[in-house]
Amino acid sequence: MPLVTTTEMFKKAYDGGYAIGAFNINNMETIQGIVEAGMETRSPLILQVSKGARQYANVTYLKKLMEAATIESDLPIAFHLDHGDSFELCKDCVDNGFTSVMIDASHMPFEENVKLTRQVVEYAHDHGVVVEAELGKLAGIEEHVVSDSHQYTDPDEVQEFVSRTGVDSLAIAIGTSHGAYKFKGKPELRFDILAEVEKRLPNFPIVLHGASSVPQKFVDLIDQYGGNVKGAQGVPEELLRKAASMAVCKINIDSDIRLAITACIRQHFAEHPEHFDPRQYLAPARTAIKEMVKHKIINVLGSNDKA
Repeated sequence: MPLVTTTEMFKKAYDGGYAIGAFNINNMETIQGIVEAGMETRSPLILQVSKGARQYANVTYLKKLMEAATIESDLPIAFHLDHGDSFELCKDCVDNGFTSVMIDASHMPFEENVKLTRQVVEYAHDHGVVVEAELGKLAGIEEHVVSDSHQYTDPDEVQEFVSRTGVDSLAIAIGTSHGAYKFKGKPELRFDILAEVEKRLPNFPIVLHGASSVPQKFVDLIDQYGGNVKGAQGVPEELLRKAASMAVCKINIDSDIRLAITACIRQHFAEHPEHFDPRQYLAPARTAIKEMVKHKIINVLGSNDKA
């Protein structure tokens, strides 16, 4: 099946009360683990690439890996740019076969956010590509996106923003956080904001960034074998499942993938210091990704058997 946009998968997700997982990719093993999980659960997938991942892996290699994913599976798969920070970057991704792009101008004043988002939407729509934008700011760190605190989305702004930009989906800030973040207190989500946004934008797909749950077993393994992520927390999975039953159609998951890879590799070298063949430690890491993604699809997203 060729790559698809998110339009149809979001419509089905909204109507069905579930969400699609948007999983960040950086290399072959990550893509393989995610796609194998999608095949075993019959779930649609969004494979997304950050600006840093493009620089790390080279967009040509990433395109070919995406092509391999569509050949190896018959799943609906969208190829998405995560946190694009300029028109030029979004344009280059559109020109290079991405089926979805995000322009993140949430750090700008409202009018500048509208202007830049509209520019990206006009170009992308002319080329059959859909666009995600963002209102509000998440606490935490994800590459160039850094904030010490939440700036919750203002529901009074969402209708005007969507109307003036023509954007296809909207990422909002209701309390999720980028990275393996150390919350002050118990992580909570502002479902009152989500409900108000849903009322202002009926049948419109909403996106949650920073929605990794940071499984304790991976945190413990990393710390056990010399890491330092003690105290890191994520968003409780039951809160994410509730969001997926509302207007949220896309949930981004990145830190959990990184933690799974790192925990497995640290454990492998601690137990097998004699190994030097990358296949020996990357294979179990790939399996860990697959099992973690399967868990998310079935228990958090609810997108299993929806392909």
